[in-house]
Amino acid sequence: MGQFTNPRDLYFGEGARHEVKKLKGSKALIVTGGGSMRRGGFLQEVEADLKEAGFEVQIFEGVESDPSVDTVMRGAKAMEEFGPDWIIGIGGGSPIDAAKGMWLFYEYPDETFEEAVVPFSFPTLRTKARFCAISSTSGTATEVTAFSVITDYEKGIKYPLADFNITPDVAIVDPELTYTMPVKLCAHTGMDALTHAIEAYVSTASSMFTDANALHAIREIVEWLPASYQGDHEARAHMHEAQCLAGIAFSSGLLGIVHSMAHKTGAAYSGDHIIHGCANAMYLGKVIQFNAKDTRAKTRYAYIAHEILHLPGETEDELVAALVQKIRDLNDQLNIPQGIKNYGKGGVKADESIIDYDEFKAKKADVAANALLDACTGSNPRQPTQKDMEKLLECVYNDEDVDF
Repeated sequence: MGQFTNPRDLYFGEGARHEVKKLKGSKALIVTGGGSMRRGGFLQEVEADLKEAGFEVQIFEGVESDPSVDTVMRGAKAMEEFGPDWIIGIGGGSPIDAAKGMWLFYEYPDETFEEAVVPFSFPTLRTKARFCAISSTSGTATEVTAFSVITDYEKGIKYPLADFNITPDVAIVDPELTYTMPVKLCAHTGMDALTHAIEAYVSTASSMFTDANALHAIREIVEWLPASYQGDHEARAHMHEAQCLAGIAFSSGLLGIVHSMAHKTGAAYSGDHIIHGCANAMYLGKVIQFNAKDTRAKTRYAYIAHEILHLPGETEDELVAALVQKIRDLNDQLNIPQGIKNYGKGGVKADESIIDYDEFKAKKADVAANALLDACTGSNPRQPTQKDMEKLLECVYNDEDVDF
C-alpha cells in the first residue's frame, strides 16, 4: 500500500503570494531568514495582506542557513508565547524547514528532538495551527514536502525530519521571489531539485503518481536550469515550478543515498559546511554508477537518458554513462566542483579543497555509519554496506568513477 500526500491548496504564478489573503484565522506568525525577503519587499507585502485579512501578525526573523536545533526551539517558544493559528514560512528552504520544526514543538512542547528524528513518528499536528509555505528558491521544494532538515551543530549532523504531518496545508510558488536569487544559489538549488527528481524516480517507494512528477521535473530542470543560472526570468519561472514537481515526487516517493551522504557530510568537517545542493550535485553521478548495478535502477536511469533527455546510447550501460556525463556537464556549466577535492569556499570549483583530506579520511567510517542510518537510505534501490559507503565517500572526495 502506498501513500501520496500533497498540500490541500497550491497557488502558483506571478503574484501568487497575495493569496495569503484567503487564509482564515486570527493570529499568524511569519518565519523568515536573513533579510532577503524584507529587502525585496515580499515580507512586508505578506504581512500587509495578512493584516488586511484580519490577522494579528508577529514575525520571527533571522533563521540561518542550515537551521539549528537551537533556532527551532527558540521559534517554538515564540509561538508558545504568541499563540498563532497559522504559521507562515517564507524564504528559502532553511526558514521553511525551521518553521516546520517549530510547529512540532509549539504543538507538543514536551516532545524531544531524539523522538522527532525517528522517521514518520510525529504526533498529530494541527491541534493549534496550520501551515503555509512560500518558497523563494527553486530547489528544496519544502513547500510541498513531508520533510525538514535541521542541523545539530554540536554533533555535526544534519537531521532530516520526516512525517506526512509536516506537509504544509498551503503552498505558494511565486516565481517573482526568485528573480533576484544569486546565481550560486540558483545553481545549487537547481541541482538539488534535479537530484530530488532522479532519486524519487529510482526509489523503491516510487509509484505512477510520483513517476509522472519526477520525469517531467527532470525534463524541465535539465532544459531550463542553465538559462535560469544566467538570470533569465522565463527560465526561473519554469525552474520554480519544476522544482515543486520534484518535491511532490520525492515527498511521497522518497529519496536515496545521495541525500544520505549529503546530510551526513554537510556539517561534519571543520573546514566549512558542504552546501547541501552542491553536495548533491557532486555525489549524484557517483551514486547513479553505484545504483546501476541494480537491474531495475539501471533500466530507469536508461529511460531518463533515452526517453526524457534524448541522450546518445544504444545499450542501457551506454545510456547510464551518458546520464552521468550530462550531470557532469551541468556541474561544469554551473561552476560546481565534481568532487570534494575541488570544493572551494561557498561551493565553487577550486584547485584545493577547504575540506582537509586527512580529516575527511579520519571521519570517514563514522560519516559512513551515520549515512547508513539516514532516513533516505532505506528507499535507495541498492543497499550499501559499511564498506560500500566508505568507498563511495572516497569516490566523492577524489572524483573517481564508482565500479563496485
